[in-house]
Amino acid sequence: MRNVLSPQQEQDRLRFELAASTGDVWEADLTIGRLKLPRQFKERLGYDPEEIEDTPQSWARLLHPDDREPVCRAWLDHLKGRAPYNVDFRKRSKSGSYRWFHARGQAAWDDSGRATIMAGVVHDITPYREAEARIDFLANHDELTKLPNRTLIRDRISQALAQARRNDAQFAVMFLDLDRFKVINDAYGHPTGDALLVEAACRLRRLMREEDTVARLGGDEFLVLLPNLRRSADAYVVAQKILDAFERPLALGALQAHVNTSIGVALYPRDGHDVDTLIRNADVAMYRSKELGGGVYQFFNSEMSRQTQRRVQLETHLRLALGRNELEIRYQPKVDIASGQLTGCEALTSWLHPAIGAVPPSQFIPVAEESGLIVPIGDWVLQTACAQNKAWLDAGLRPIAMAVNVSARQFLRQDVVAWVMDTLRATGLPPRLLELELTESLIAEDPDKVAATIRALRAEGVRFAIDDFGTGYSSLGYLKRFPVDSLKIDQSFVKNVGTEPDDEAISLAVISLAHSLRLKVIAEGVESEVQRDFLLKHGCDEIQGYFFSRPLVAREFEEILRAA
Repeated sequence: MRNVLSPQQEQDRLRFELAASTGDVWEADLTIGRLKLPRQFKERLGYDPEEIEDTPQSWARLLHPDDREPVCRAWLDHLKGRAPYNVDFRKRSKSGSYRWFHARGQAAWDDSGRATIMAGVVHDITPYREAEARIDFLANHDELTKLPNRTLIRDRISQALAQARRNDAQFAVMFLDLDRFKVINDAYGHPTGDALLVEAACRLRRLMREEDTVARLGGDEFLVLLPNLRRSADAYVVAQKILDAFERPLALGALQAHVNTSIGVALYPRDGHDVDTLIRNADVAMYRSKELGGGVYQFFNSEMSRQTQRRVQLETHLRLALGRNELEIRYQPKVDIASGQLTGCEALTSWLHPAIGAVPPSQFIPVAEESGLIVPIGDWVLQTACAQNKAWLDAGLRPIAMAVNVSARQFLRQDVVAWVMDTLRATGLPPRLLELELTESLIAEDPDKVAATIRALRAEGVRFAIDDFGTGYSSLGYLKRFPVDSLKIDQSFVKNVGTEPDDEAISLAVISLAHSLRLKVIAEGVESEVQRDFLLKHGCDEIQGYFFSRPLVAREFEEILRAA
């Protein structure tokens, strides 16, 4: 038997228990089909009490469509004696929104085993459900942009993998990085940077299909999943759509921010068969886009993977090189082009690895920049070069200027004035015998800091040159704003003097511009008499390159300095 109480006793027991419960008490008379809830429950949903009839049909109409079947099943299971009536559901309020409720109840049966009444309590659990939804959202979404985060997109890539394997289909994973985001973030502050990320996220989302996923991984990095591609060429179309969309400036209040994006694309199954491999290969392709100057897309290929492995191996070796004394400074002479007199030198870092041999600076300097190793290497170069110049000075040799290159990472991530002056004091080298070479791209990173640093160090006597002039963000405004001493014509222009009229015209323009601003002009990479004669004829001041001398170890340079 279901109970040992009479039907009336069972009903009295239910009513007594419910009277002691918290929540809104409800009661259903199953014999006449009435479902009665208290006035305050109806008002909580925004209805006047008379607007809702006390019938199961009236209340059922207010249920969320997705909850009707679970509520009905729980009700019937309880009446059949299978389980307690204990269920969560949503009810539509008069405003059209839904609120969450939890209901529990108990039926009473008569002597024949027929359920006569059912009663219980219902609680408004909307705040708890909203809190749960918020926690779940934060666990799977980026709070700033509201896009899926790394966890959620990895799960969706896993689902795309399973589906693609079943259907013998293909899909694409795109890795995106915003170009020049750091410049804008540093120049205008983090609130502007955040607004830029939100606007970029909205722009990306609007470009995609409903089934695609755009996620933010962190910083200015985004990941895009394009499932169910009919052909790989569709990924090219989407990549170009993204580039085209970012050609338009992002509106950030009164600021119009021009930001491009670098895109790397990996395709399943060609470029990987698991989540980690696909994301990693898309990342590798994105870095290739960065190396090409940004604002482009690159599809992954196996050669990129080999290059990445070589770069990782090179970084591992480079981390050990300083401690093992594998790095060496060589000094390339600078000479007055008219007299041939030695005027100074540039400190150039070389690396001789015991196993792989000589590693060109064009290979290890970019790795040092990317990994952050350029900071300790740069500290060592400045210290060693200044100490060597002071040693030559103490030996009674003629004073010369020592030129040292400074990377963007060194310049922007430390107090450069303190770093340089501490080094000069430690080595005893007079500031007038040190020249720091900055690139145009470094200047563009943070013009205000660069200008203030140049002014402070020039006041101490340190000299400055703009290296590789004409290859970066060439600007007359920069030259007017930054009190430098000289410009260096990049060797990419010098090497074609005598054969390429355009490069000759650029070299002439640099010389003319520099002299009009009372700056000295130094030409790099001079290797032939034809190049020397052209530069001499048109008023270049100094040259360096193999025409006069290759970079020399300290002992060899000292011999030239003594002879001079």
